[in-house]
Amino acid sequence: MWSGPRNISTAIMYSFAQRPDTQVVDEPLYGYYLSSAEVNHPGREELLNSLETDPEVITKFLIGGDPNKEILFFKNMAHHLVGLDLQFLNNFTNIILLREPADVINSLSKTLDVVGLRDTGFEFQYRIFEFLNRSGITPIVLDSKDLLKNPGKLLQDLCRLLDIPFYESMLEWKQGGIPEDGSWAKYWYQNVHKSTGFNAYRESNEKLPSHLKDLYEECKSYYDLLTEKKIISYNEKTKYSESP
Repeated sequence: MWSGPRNISTAIMYSFAQRPDTQVVDEPLYGYYLSSAEVNHPGREELLNSLETDPEVITKFLIGGDPNKEILFFKNMAHHLVGLDLQFLNNFTNIILLREPADVINSLSKTLDVVGLRDTGFEFQYRIFEFLNRSGITPIVLDSKDLLKNPGKLLQDLCRLLDIPFYESMLEWKQGGIPEDGSWAKYWYQNVHKSTGFNAYRESNEKLPSHLKDLYEECKSYYDLLTEKKIISYNEKTKYSESP
């Protein structure tokens, strides 16, 4: 799953962690990203001392899988792919997880001093889609808003598209962290650690600061292109509809 930050991706990882047939892995490319990009993330130096940073080692691990589990679920940030050859993506079923750009930018600006296009992940999500499309592969594009409006129905539909069984256990988890949390969880996962399931969708009334409006327009252009490719969409009449 290729998400942007602040996009309920951790909650989805927690959801898949409840499955008896699945091993989840939290952002395996984060160490590489911190070592290769000039970013001032919380705990950067501490994390670099404990994370794998060699992309060749990481991609071999990704492709190798876990022989003890039927399914391996990787939660990834799309922008962690900066500078990498995308060919290894052909080994996986890929999900692109979106969120409305204003919500992403507002949330991200509370943690990072400076927010740029790369930090949001939108450009890289579009690159992933285009690369896979050229390879003859159609990734599954989802919007977090659709999921939060009816988690049970969307997860059932998602599992059907993935050709795996749906488990009711995917809808709830115990409060607190999980063993698979990345070592950066203390900086980023406060909200999900307080949760026991998917929170109901609430439309944000938070205004975007004026100095971030140009960034919003850049992100929105990629977001609009990708939302046209959504496979499962929520609508009020039918609750969900699946694109051909």
